[in-house]
Amino acid sequence: MSIKTYLDSTYLKTPEQAGISNSETLDKVRALAHEAMENKIFAVMIRPDYVRSIRELLDENKSDVTLGTVIDFPEGKNDINEKLREAQKAIADGADELDFVINYGAFKKGEIGKVEEEVESCTTVALREGKVVKWIIETAALTDDEIVAITKLVRNTVNNKIGQEYADKVFVKSSTGFYQTPNGEPNGANEHVIKLMLDNAGSLPVKASGGVRNIEEAQKMIDLGVKRIGTSSALAIVNGEQVKGDY
Repeated sequence: MSIKTYLDSTYLKTPEQAGISNSETLDKVRALAHEAMENKIFAVMIRPDYVRSIRELLDENKSDVTLGTVIDFPEGKNDINEKLREAQKAIADGADELDFVINYGAFKKGEIGKVEEEVESCTTVALREGKVVKWIIETAALTDDEIVAITKLVRNTVNNKIGQEYADKVFVKSSTGFYQTPNGEPNGANEHVIKLMLDNAGSLPVKASGGVRNIEEAQKMIDLGVKRIGTSSALAIVNGEQVKGDY
């Protein structure tokens, strides 16, 4: 299978973060979509503000590139009603896939029921509309034990409360790529955390995201068993180039 079929080509910086205007950001996102169409990259992953415009662009070009967006990004701390509101708007705007940031802060505080409720409710709403769901657990913010436990939480919520028949439509995803780690430590996917996720996700697929910048790193993730890779370096990976820099 071509490596292109694993890649979510990503641009998630806000205009403020990039130091550019909203219209310039839209131009970047449109260029990302054109790049994906021209190179048969599986998906583009963008902020919710640009979903409607890119949906129109993909449809105009009769493209089968998958359109994904992020929900409650990057901190995942909004309450369930806000998460649902944002998800429903993204669905209405034409997103195919919704990558939710789980409330890992609540999880770390022991508010397990709260996290289970948001996973069940948000997943149910998205699946009902035929969408694929991914839960970003933000591995850089978690200990190994927490990575194991939160992966199992997503797995068990899907299997026990939604139905095992939907497991292949609900991913566990490693990272936002925006978490600020101390001393410049890696904040994205690495072999260690991906193995922890794969070992505990059961039949749920795993998406590696954050810090995958070349074909060697991407192939390592695929060999481990991930089904998707989120990267801002998709075209470089496809072309076998080396890329340095932030996610």
